[in-house]
Amino acid sequence: MMTDNRERGEAYEAEYVHAVYEQIASHFSSTRYKPWPIIERFLKTLQDGSIGVDVGCGNGKYLSVNPNVFIIGSDRSTNLARIAAKHEPHSSVVADNLSLPHPSARFDFAISIAVIHHLSTPLRRIEAVRAILELLKPASGGNREESRSVETETGGRALIYVWALEQKDSRRGWDEGHEQDVMVPWVMKGNNKANHKKRQKNKDQYLRHDDSLANISGLHIFQRYYHLYRKGELEHDITEAGGIVLDSGYEKDNWWAIATPAEGVSVAPLKRSHGTP
Repeated sequence: MMTDNRERGEAYEAEYVHAVYEQIASHFSSTRYKPWPIIERFLKTLQDGSIGVDVGCGNGKYLSVNPNVFIIGSDRSTNLARIAAKHEPHSSVVADNLSLPHPSARFDFAISIAVIHHLSTPLRRIEAVRAILELLKPASGGNREESRSVETETGGRALIYVWALEQKDSRRGWDEGHEQDVMVPWVMKGNNKANHKKRQKNKDQYLRHDDSLANISGLHIFQRYYHLYRKGELEHDITEAGGIVLDSGYEKDNWWAIATPAEGVSVAPLKRSHGTP
């Protein structure tokens, strides 16, 4: 049964996450260029020379925020990873969150921004968190090679962001009591000027997930799967994955948390997926 659930999860994400981002990569990238404040602060306060990973890096907008650290980005989308590779001297690879190619316990930090909410089952989301924690250096005094970096003295740190269920003041209007597993449309507009006024009139309806816009000529609509995290759920997943929450909060319709592997506890390696990354 577990194998069946895993296979269904992989197939569902392949259709409603991976295939979608592969098609919208260029348009998506054009809308993602400004770093969010807490993420920017996290990256800029890292010790010079730190090495980290950006799991689900998208177009790589965070790779160059701090020129004094080195980041290896990874993304499931070949097209997004290709765009991210332009942020030299940083690098990017095509990889699945549950089948990362990096060595374990070697990185000072990690970020994963608006990625884990695309995993379609509770177990897969916890596995995704565990895969990130597995990459981080343990606290000094552990049974692995020590480092002088501040990050390693306290254990490597990961900053994780996920979409929140509680965003009643946003244009989406979700809040407690709403279904947590939702489909969120992405619109790519054509150049048909005759439909411009009609698109504008229906914009608010669309942003609240009204599929009536699918009938408007010149619009290409792609449905993306999201799991909306309720308050405390991200912290729960981190704990279940073998991590310790150092800090957490809410920013711009997202829950975020900074986590580290539990001191003295090695994060159990994941059973790697045999699917293509």
